[in-house]
Amino acid sequence: MTRASLDKQPHEVISMFDDVAEKYDLTNDVLSLGQARLWRKEVAKAVKARPAEKVLDLAAGTATSSMSLAATGAYVVPCDFSQGMLRQGKKRHPWMPFTAGDATKLPFADGVFDAVTISFGLRNVQDTDLALRELYRVTKPGGRIVICEFSHPTWAPFRTVYEEYLMRALPPTARAVSSNPDAYVYLAESIRAWPDQPALAARLKGAGWSKVAWRNLTGGIVALHRGVRA
Repeated sequence: MTRASLDKQPHEVISMFDDVAEKYDLTNDVLSLGQARLWRKEVAKAVKARPAEKVLDLAAGTATSSMSLAATGAYVVPCDFSQGMLRQGKKRHPWMPFTAGDATKLPFADGVFDAVTISFGLRNVQDTDLALRELYRVTKPGGRIVICEFSHPTWAPFRTVYEEYLMRALPPTARAVSSNPDAYVYLAESIRAWPDQPALAARLKGAGWSKVAWRNLTGGIVALHRGVRA
């Protein structure tokens, strides 16, 4: 079994997600105490996909996040660099156009998508700024981005409790339900090391996105960041 280190070497991250692919969605539901499903619904609302629009769901994994987007009638492309995740997704949703791709070098032409979104994947990319620029590149002028990512709780006492859960409760819980519990130690560490809401907003602006804003979910455990390509 493998886990990635915080320098996020691509081969380590790919191998780690390949290892956990089979039980990944179940494990997420357990570890998030069911909140993951609520977060996915909020992502779909924020994307506001419309019939016939082209939507890129990056770091889509098994396409759990893609299904609610596709339900709007949009043409959704689930993209991930983990072949294990893509294989699991293809078994469950054989009709979806799963695509293998690296967030820092996307296999799409310029200005293809009306909307791009990435949920709980951006912090696993080695070069965050390059990924944000790539997402900008493949988005049509006037198109939108929605990022759903773990963030920093805004209430200090709750933040302390949350970080204790991440580092103490999450690993033993993962051992009970995951095929690779060590991967969830990395995930906990990567959440703690991730930039806060204003810092990620600044990086979006630095990549060229305009009208950048964010909204906290579950007290800031998760934040939805949005932007528009000029």
